[in-house]
Amino acid sequence: MIAAQTVASPFHASAQEPLEQPDPAQQQQQDAQQPPAPQPKAGPLATVHGVVKNAATGEPLPRALVRIEGDASAGALTDGDGRFEIPRVPLGPQAFQVIKPGFRDEIAMPAGFVQAGAAESTISEHNVWVAAEMPDLVFTMAPSNSIRGQVELSTGDPAQGIGVMLLRRAVQQGRAVWQAATATRTNSEGIYRFAGLADGVYAIYTEPAMDSEPATNLVEAGSDRNVARSGYATLFYPEAHDLAGAAKLELSGGQQAQANISLALEPFHMVRAAAVLPGAAQATAADRAGMSFTAQVMDAMGRQLPYTAQYDQAARTMQAMLPDGTYSLVLTAVSTQMKVRFANGRYAGSDDAMAGPLLGQVDFSVAGHAVTNLRVPLSPQHGNPIQVSVMHNAERQSPSNTGQREEVFVTVSQTGGWITDGMVSTFAQGSTSGPLETSFMAPGSYWVHTNLAQRGLCESSFTAAGASLAREPLALGLSGATAPMSLTLRDDCATLKLSLPGAASIPVAGEEAYYTVYVVPDFDSTADVTSFTLRPTTGASLTVGNLTPGSYQVYTFAAPVDLEYRNPEVLAALPGQAVTLSPGATTDLVVEVPGP
Repeated sequence: MIAAQTVASPFHASAQEPLEQPDPAQQQQQDAQQPPAPQPKAGPLATVHGVVKNAATGEPLPRALVRIEGDASAGALTDGDGRFEIPRVPLGPQAFQVIKPGFRDEIAMPAGFVQAGAAESTISEHNVWVAAEMPDLVFTMAPSNSIRGQVELSTGDPAQGIGVMLLRRAVQQGRAVWQAATATRTNSEGIYRFAGLADGVYAIYTEPAMDSEPATNLVEAGSDRNVARSGYATLFYPEAHDLAGAAKLELSGGQQAQANISLALEPFHMVRAAAVLPGAAQATAADRAGMSFTAQVMDAMGRQLPYTAQYDQAARTMQAMLPDGTYSLVLTAVSTQMKVRFANGRYAGSDDAMAGPLLGQVDFSVAGHAVTNLRVPLSPQHGNPIQVSVMHNAERQSPSNTGQREEVFVTVSQTGGWITDGMVSTFAQGSTSGPLETSFMAPGSYWVHTNLAQRGLCESSFTAAGASLAREPLALGLSGATAPMSLTLRDDCATLKLSLPGAASIPVAGEEAYYTVYVVPDFDSTADVTSFTLRPTTGASLTVGNLTPGSYQVYTFAAPVDLEYRNPEVLAALPGQAVTLSPGATTDLVVEVPGP
């Protein structure tokens, strides 16, 4: 047995010889003056060299920064020929980043994907296998696009402070949608600009604006017809009143688009609506408890418009200033003592509190004069629960009880090809053992998405009155009621093991090739398809579980792709691998990688 020895340490002092404690401020100053000691790089090293090119022209790109993530000292600027060299790089996998103002790394904006709204450069990573004998690395950067325009007013006045919105065409959860990318305001000369835009398709519209802003937008009751105001209605570039008629700006390769908009001054008229609460007794209770009112202005097609409505507490009415046209006003009232429903289906709140908001709608037209005395009857929402059932395979045990009740999550996203496309909300969540209580939602049309947190379960069908919710959107009325919804699950799910072919599964020196894989069912399903990445350095294989048995198409891309997998026309133009998955079985598939 070896006896322990006491070793003197600069961090140890005996009680007889106390250490002198340095002044913290003085020590901090001394530390700041001393450069940090360089950290030695362990193992064999190599020199990495290559070129950065302009993706639009193929020409070399000077003064682009190439660096290794996590190592501030390992980086270099490209020279006049676009070349760079970084010495003393450890062998093995490294993540490289390429940055240049006014350009976007091509790997950050692949085909089929739209990214917009940020003026700063997008930073992404290139996985590189560093070896002793390194080939030239070739990185490409695409020049960012921009849209510039001038807003002109029919009065000839400067169009300063006009709000301009930029929409982008994107793919969300397998469907093409229009999303709000960013917003800006015109300067003193009426000029606006959106910069740093990736390749993609865009649309522009102006927000409504009044000719002059009063101290308050509320109008005293009884004065509606005496108030005359003018303003500029919302307008899509170049001169459309809806997205369908708007010009679609397709930008690529550093394009600088020009989009001028002319706005005409027109009268805006007062619209006043009073909420009618359901029942005198409930109205009295609501008045006593206090209520909060909000409203949305919709067009004749039921699409939300960017006009605002304000609640006048004194007159207990909702007011809006609108140009001529046909509209709907959707009013929501929420009691300050409204009951709160939890995921277990129970409520918290006072006994006389409402179990949800009150909703109402009124349709009207504005034609040259104020619209007053509108009445909006409000009624409570009563959503239909989602009936959930599980088909158990007789040869398998039923899923074990995890002790968690929230095992099914259902979300919805708005439809309609409009400025509110793609807005996702939680619709229902709960246990697979009982019906799912739905949340309170605004009336409209929604796509349904299902996510199962519990392993061993997959979707068999999700229908509303027998119609597949994967094919038809869910219609929600003012009352919140829908057609009877039924979600059927099964516990004999399939598993798919994906792997790269032999040659593609071996890491080679240089930038690593990687592949984006989608496993898309040939049958109806509200479950969203997740993309997977296969690369040699992470094992060249992966396992996808909880798949509904049936036939699938597997699509493999040599770049990140946001696939519009719910569009049959898009899928028909792509090469895919057919695979059939059997209940409760694991199927192996070697993916077919696209050529260079």
